[in-house]
Amino acid sequence: MLPATVSAPAAEPPASVLAAYAAHRARSGRGNIPCYRAARQFVHRWPHVQDWAGLPLARRLAADHNLRPFITFLMVSRRLRPGWDYLVSRKLSSLWRDLDGSALQPDLDMFMTAARELGFSQRVASAVASQIIARLLIQTGCGLDELTERDLTDLVDACRARQAATGRGWKHYRSALHTARQVLFHLQVLDSPAPPAQVMLPLETRMAGVAEPLRGSFVAYLRRKSATCRPKTVSAIATRLAHFGRFLAETDPGLESLAALDRRTHIEAYLAATTAAMTAAGEPITVADRARRVSAVACFLAEITEWGWPDAPPRKLVFRSDIPRLPEPLPRYLPVDADRRLGQALAVSPYRLAADALLLQRACGLRIGELLDLELDCVHEVPGQGSWLKVPLGKLETERMVPLDEETLVLLDRIAATRSAGRPIPHPRTGRPAQFLFTHHGKRLSQKAVRDELDRAAAAAGLGHITPHQLRHTYATALINAGVSLQALMALLGHVSAAMSLRYARLFDATVRTEYERALDLAKIRIGPLPASRPSLPIAGITGGDWKDAPVIKARLAGGHCLRAPAQGACPYANICEHCPSFRAGATDLPVLAVQRLDAEALAADAEKRGWISEADRHRKLLARLDALIAQAQTG
Repeated sequence: MLPATVSAPAAEPPASVLAAYAAHRARSGRGNIPCYRAARQFVHRWPHVQDWAGLPLARRLAADHNLRPFITFLMVSRRLRPGWDYLVSRKLSSLWRDLDGSALQPDLDMFMTAARELGFSQRVASAVASQIIARLLIQTGCGLDELTERDLTDLVDACRARQAATGRGWKHYRSALHTARQVLFHLQVLDSPAPPAQVMLPLETRMAGVAEPLRGSFVAYLRRKSATCRPKTVSAIATRLAHFGRFLAETDPGLESLAALDRRTHIEAYLAATTAAMTAAGEPITVADRARRVSAVACFLAEITEWGWPDAPPRKLVFRSDIPRLPEPLPRYLPVDADRRLGQALAVSPYRLAADALLLQRACGLRIGELLDLELDCVHEVPGQGSWLKVPLGKLETERMVPLDEETLVLLDRIAATRSAGRPIPHPRTGRPAQFLFTHHGKRLSQKAVRDELDRAAAAAGLGHITPHQLRHTYATALINAGVSLQALMALLGHVSAAMSLRYARLFDATVRTEYERALDLAKIRIGPLPASRPSLPIAGITGGDWKDAPVIKARLAGGHCLRAPAQGACPYANICEHCPSFRAGATDLPVLAVQRLDAEALAADAEKRGWISEADRHRKLLARLDALIAQAQTG
């Protein structure tokens, strides 16, 4: 039956209904005599067609193939509201053929246009319009701009009721409902966009494994942290404290207060347990994860003691030495050749928005959160100072300005043209309406979409797994190599302490390089004459064929050529004679120099192809030197 709040369509004489059906059949070119006979029998039995909706669902679904076209006509002409249970149980595969000239067509056309403007494909827009919007319009009897959250909730309830009764899931309805909400929000029919797919569980649920006497303290602490920390931070703390709480429940079920915690019995036992902890995939947890778990417990106990909670431990239980020492790896930047290949793979990506997001991150050194928080007005023109990118509040709650070059401005223009337009959406930090730079289908571009595109591009470029943060490391490393000052690097990366930026300075320390080269020069002076013969590494791939095609480091010498395995590295004496100021060449040496130049040019191209950037540069320097020597020989 119809809900009490939904008024039934007005009664209409059966003859008028049949006349309208006949006109509809003539317009659509569908229907036959059995169909018309079934329609006459229907209106004879139910002169007020809405009375049919009061039948049990099984009887409504039992209508045969001759009667169903008439029922569909009644629905699209707003003469029948068959009930939510009927609408979610019956497929409306022929709906679009019956819409021409119907009361529903203008609203469905409006929805389809809005969906296409948000970037949805014609197939998706059509599927959502028929699966969700048509059913809403049929059952509510409202126009598109009159739909409410309550109407969508009624459809969801009907889907859940069908699942409970039949066991049939409603995954396709759930996905289509999410898209429908997004389009209706941008049409300003609904006041809020579709909620995120994943919502953090209540804190009580997160602490379900903690024994009841202690659970209240854990939950109260997390609620207090919610006042000063972001939801993601609170969620991370909850995950780590839950491990500690479950450990206490398993090892000391009788523990009734945190004040009764004992260093030896509880804390040291937990520290030992973390070394044997496993991930959900059955792998041992990392040292960093162990450190985070212990740090979370240390902060928890220290803070409730500072706050004067009555159940706080009477003494300090966790010390700095209890936290595992973390390794200090250098920033994982991409080498020049890998950086270039990745950029080329992103430049030809079919998923332009995500690929351009990664190119912008590489060009400006952004964190991924800062990247996706950029708003449409993030570019600022400063007279006499060029264009700047305003980077929003990020990990360290600081804003900064990053200078932009012409190439990056072109990239930003392309992003603005590619993004999907639409109504401003609430900012996740402040809740204020914001026009974000990276929007897709009316929503913010997700981190998952960006990471998936990076995985695809890395695979296409023949590289291993790469994280978005490595693009930031690569940006910083390029600046260090270019000689940027520590103060400028801090400003560009948004670092609040010099120690954070000095990690990049450790990568390519100019003082270390100078001292190394000085020591190497001294070693060369003292090395004495080179041995007449020495063992060489076995080199594969050079049997037969041209030696210049071998996958090794190669150099042309005056009386032959040198081949070295990549594991041996480049020879410091390669072509040293040609670069010596004392080297002289005359007219009789021109043929040898010409052959050597041809070989050096081929070797430079070979090294470039293999990604050996330094080896290619060595050959190019030799080419420049040979050109000078040939010119001298020709004029001498």
